[in-house]
Amino acid sequence: MLEYLLAFLIIAGGAFTFIGSLGLARLRDFYSRLHGPTKATTLGVGCVLIASAVYFSRGEAASFHEILITLFLFITAPVSAHLMAKAALHLKLASLAERPEPRERD
Repeated sequence: MLEYLLAFLIIAGGAFTFIGSLGLARLRDFYSRLHGPTKATTLGVGCVLIASAVYFSRGEAASFHEILITLFLFITAPVSAHLMAKAALHLKLASLAERPEPRERD
């Protein structure tokens, strides 16, 4: 049963990583491309690291190396994406997305 869980985590991790990489390659502007690596790829690498932690902790204490790497990844990926977006806004990098029409206030 454990092998099925590990296989699922590795396949899910590979799928998330592929989708994130595909989004990075296919999306048109910087702000859209920011979502690929920070959302899907983070989940993909997280799934693979959790599978590695479960595999190497069979019958022993938990493998803290993989758990610490996963926590570090989940904490730093959103922060780095926020800082890159903030830098792009500071440099006035244009977006290809259309701006929404302002709504009237009641």
